[in-house]
Amino acid sequence: MRHGVRIAVDPGEARIGVARSDPSATLASPVETIRRGKGDLDRIAKLAREYEAQEVVVGYPTSLSGTEGPAARKVRSFAEALARRVAPVPVRLVDERLTTVTAQNQLHSGASYGKRGAQGGRARRQVIDQAAATVLLQTALDTERQTGLPPGQRIGGPQ
Repeated sequence: MRHGVRIAVDPGEARIGVARSDPSATLASPVETIRRGKGDLDRIAKLAREYEAQEVVVGYPTSLSGTEGPAARKVRSFAEALARRVAPVPVRLVDERLTTVTAQNQLHSGASYGKRGAQGGRARRQVIDQAAATVLLQTALDTERQTGLPPGQRIGGPQ
């Protein structure tokens, strides 16, 4: 298992959930939710520098059959732009199928959002985005621990 902090990003249409690992690459935890659009890549790059990330993992929404559809192509473009921004830190696309569903189920079973109405809905979506990034990263860390191989596909460099 490689050591060092990993950052995970779960890019959606409106928001990007962000999580990070501890330096031993054992445990993932939520960091923040970034609004999608101008400055989003800069914010992720700043977080990667701040946490001295050894790698950035990007959730890759392949279809259930494993093929690359329109959403996956958008994320691949996003990841390529992010890779240029955080270089020389490697960026990897990691299958994110069902991470949002898993995050919602975990939050639903154990969390109270505490707010109602529009504010509560917004806060809930931000928590879900961060939780999805956390599930993505934890799955990637666990997979690497089990296989001994880095997860997913590296963007812009050796696999």
